[in-house]
Amino acid sequence: MPDPNEVLPGYNIRPDLLRQALTHRSAENAGEDNERLEFLGDAVLELIVSEYLYRNHPEFSEGQLTKARVHGVSEPTLAEVAKRIGLGNHIIMSRGEEASGGRERPSILSDAFEAVVGAIYLDLGLSEARRFVLQHLEEAIANPEIRDYKSLLQEITQERLKVTPRYTIIHESGPAHNKLFVARVEINGIEAGQGVGKSKKEAEQSAARSALEGLKQWMQERI
Repeated sequence: MPDPNEVLPGYNIRPDLLRQALTHRSAENAGEDNERLEFLGDAVLELIVSEYLYRNHPEFSEGQLTKARVHGVSEPTLAEVAKRIGLGNHIIMSRGEEASGGRERPSILSDAFEAVVGAIYLDLGLSEARRFVLQHLEEAIANPEIRDYKSLLQEITQERLKVTPRYTIIHESGPAHNKLFVARVEINGIEAGQGVGKSKKEAEQSAARSALEGLKQWMQERI
């Protein structure tokens, strides 16, 4: 029987429930596998991440919240967290599954993480499940992966303020092969951010990111 203090320090979960959460379907004579707990944990995880994003990103539209949640609960994200906390070492599986690299397989790791969330919720309640999820996932969901800050800023300002951001290169320096650009972005004629980059595009992306941070703070103050 897995020791909760070793597997999940700080969470006094029932050992039998933890064992079920860590039992892969390939395991023989190991009792009920973790698929039902994974089903429950998936729903609990989505609720916790959705609530966190809703409260901490008032500048995001419904579509943007959905994209951020998808990133936060994706298989690669959950597998990386499960690997970091050593969950793979405790998963109960068949010898064949283990020999084929099962302890490192992202799908098995992410499923086990979701099952553990489900087990914590069942035994200790939503508050403890939230504590566990945010303890290990907050960094990933606090700053959702954004590749195009300009598009996100334009989407938000057009939806919320009915205006389009305007970018200007206000300074450039350095030799031709190693230039540095400074961009400014204005929203409704008011400077919203500045950014620096090795190209005009990079500087504008940096300015948009700065503007998004300011916009987020402004909207949080209004809540």
